[in-house]
Amino acid sequence: MVFETIHSHTKHNHLRRPFTRGPIPRPELLRKHKINDEINGPDLRVIDSNGEALGVLSKRDALKLALDRELDLVEIAPQAKPPVCKIIDYGKFVYEQTKKEKEHKKAQVQQQLKELRFKPGTDTHDFDFKTRHAREFLGEGHKVKATVLFRGREIVHQEIGRNLLQRFVDALADVSKVDQDMRTEGRILGVTLAPESVKKPKVKKSGPGETQSEEKTNSGADDAKDENK
Repeated sequence: MVFETIHSHTKHNHLRRPFTRGPIPRPELLRKHKINDEINGPDLRVIDSNGEALGVLSKRDALKLALDRELDLVEIAPQAKPPVCKIIDYGKFVYEQTKKEKEHKKAQVQQQLKELRFKPGTDTHDFDFKTRHAREFLGEGHKVKATVLFRGREIVHQEIGRNLLQRFVDALADVSKVDQDMRTEGRILGVTLAPESVKKPKVKKSGPGETQSEEKTNSGADDAKDENK
């Protein structure tokens, strides 16, 4: 938009741009693709909206073809010789691309490392409580690191800590896998688990095989009744 400002002390009109911070970017610089007249090169390899190759056309013929179809000529492979262009609705194309990118980002889980600390003498209640939390973290897609801290002479009884961590690993085996094996770092013994997708059991559709098995079961039950008689 252009504004017109009239100064009383001058005889001429002066045009000015709206106030912005820095230069105003041109629309073609904001796009990821060159479209229509912005495309360089005398010849272009053209693909239509259905993915059918139309061969190498002059830029003029390609633009005319896109105009006749009320679509845009979009450069999708500028490094190719000749450049590859596609006849599509560019506005719809950008909308779909943006939608896919948003869905992809939404689907991505920012994985974190959650740490749970135990003691060699951790009781059953505290163990079960922390194991439930670990199950929740794994369900959210995070890794879980379980550690046992040895104090004083507890370090000479590391088997107690190893047994505790092995119980922890076994309790979560249905939703996790060992990402980092059990190892000692100074006075700390630790193991790291990573989430593992749970495979849902396949539900068998009812079919002739199941009907036959039911018939066999029923016939077996009838035979048993006859024997009792």
